[in-house]
Amino acid sequence: GTMRSFEDSLQRLNLERMDICFIHDIDSYAHGNALPEVFQQAMDGCWKALSRLRDEGLIKAIGVGANEWEVCHAALEQRDFDCFLLAGRYTLLEQNSLDKFLPLCVERGAAIVIGGGFNSGILATGAKDGAKYNYAPAPLEIMERTRKIEMVCAEFSVPLPAAAMQFVIAHPAIQSFVAGTRNVEQLALNLKWFSHPIPTEFWSTLKAKHLLREDAPTPEET
Repeated sequence: GTMRSFEDSLQRLNLERMDICFIHDIDSYAHGNALPEVFQQAMDGCWKALSRLRDEGLIKAIGVGANEWEVCHAALEQRDFDCFLLAGRYTLLEQNSLDKFLPLCVERGAAIVIGGGFNSGILATGAKDGAKYNYAPAPLEIMERTRKIEMVCAEFSVPLPAAAMQFVIAHPAIQSFVAGTRNVEQLALNLKWFSHPIPTEFWSTLKAKHLLREDAPTPEET
């Protein structure tokens, strides 16, 4: 199945080789109770096929794309992955992946691409009515936390999305922030947010107010 899928993709893309192939959605979000079996099939069958293609030079890097850092961590413990596409689990609102997964990536030299870095909306829009958090209406405690972060943003004249983007890529394992770009205006805005100057005191204030983990790397440290 993996080889057929790879060959079909090459044909559709009109390519001879690929830069990165991700094993996608092997998390409980997608599979529920069937996860242990699905995960092991991916680690044994899928990984072996992709590893062979990497050895042959047809793929430059292999990785896992998931919504849960725990699955990525388990995959890296078992196999030699080059990179991960992690959706929404390392953001200005969520840093639990600092516990085990991100340090292991640094240790093993595995790169991370963060998708969903705005937690599907609220870190781009702010805590306004109807704000989305992980594809659902934001719960009260997330709205409150976001409002507190927005107050620090106002104090230092920092747009919330600029802080969200620059925070994520400050981690040494994280190479890219995949920002949804619908049009040229959105692209220009993303670039503006990425380059917006943020004073060091902004990050230390967030940490002092317990709105950011103490051990989270921030831009001035990298």
